[in-house]
Amino acid sequence: MSAGAPGEAGAGNRPSRPARGTGPSRPRGDAATGRQRPGQRSGDDRWPAIPADITADQLDPEARAELRTLPGDLADAVARRLVAASTEEDPATAYRHAQAARQLAARVGVVRETSGIAAYRAGEWADALTELRAARRLTGRKSYLPLMADAERALGRLDRALDLVTGADARGVDRATAIELRIVESGIRRDQRLPGAAVAVLQVPELTDGRIRPGSARLFYAYADALLEAGREDEARDWFGRAAAADSEGETDAVERADELDDVVFTDLADAGDANADLADAGDANADLDDAGDPSAGDPNADDANADLDDAGDPNAGDPNAGDPNAGDPNAGDPDAGDPNADGPDDMAGSGGP
Repeated sequence: MSAGAPGEAGAGNRPSRPARGTGPSRPRGDAATGRQRPGQRSGDDRWPAIPADITADQLDPEARAELRTLPGDLADAVARRLVAASTEEDPATAYRHAQAARQLAARVGVVRETSGIAAYRAGEWADALTELRAARRLTGRKSYLPLMADAERALGRLDRALDLVTGADARGVDRATAIELRIVESGIRRDQRLPGAAVAVLQVPELTDGRIRPGSARLFYAYADALLEAGREDEARDWFGRAAAADSEGETDAVERADELDDVVFTDLADAGDANADLADAGDANADLDDAGDPSAGDPNADDANADLDDAGDPNAGDPNAGDPNAGDPNAGDPDAGDPNADGPDDMAGSGGP
């Protein structure tokens, strides 16, 4: 059972109720036991045939003890039906086996319990509630509360589901049942569009104490589902991985869910790489466009040609004295040039004579 989908069959995609057969309230002949009379067809009337390798002593001893009030042959017939219901992989067929047992012993608690659980797994939510309520009246057990609450949730009756989870009936349950109720409550909070509350309600000590218990896989899976709903994908991936590691019985599809999230990450990375490659290609294309508009692009002599074009428009090009205002003046650099009173060399020599 996960918080995401009641009974692992989403509330929006529930199986339709199978057609109920007609006929006597108790199967004729040995239809209930699966044995055939000469000329009788397998699976006569409404009930499926019991596999030949199923025996009454395969039933759990505690459950078998509850059948002691029945006559011996009837107790064996009911026991075989209960074993068939619990080992059948197809939920609809398992439920029919349970219904056959119910027809034989409707006043035995374990029979109504098995019928209720089978109905739940088959997505028959209303039938599951009826059977589990009867089982609770007959046995006084509170361990059915999580299934009952989840069935109410699947029927869209969130208020009733929440009452079962948090009401007086939920007080005093054992710790395993209390955690299962938390898992159902997380699903209810998600249905109420409260993803933060769905995450918070599962943050119990058993989530992080490092111990693996029989219900750890379901707890980890529900927590991962709630994290994913809250948009915390990286954490969800980690907790789906933990659920897969704890799920030695294959109760969940945690491995597939983790793989799906990994595929999403790899796809996003691949898309990002493609986008960067596209940007790089776009940059190269722009460079090519720039070069296409430049006639000199790719020509190693283009700079020299452009320089020659510049010189052709300069009248001083090639003149080493271009830009020097004194070029060609013999007196350039003489401070006395052009002064008539300036002393020549002879005057200077005679100025100090006797």
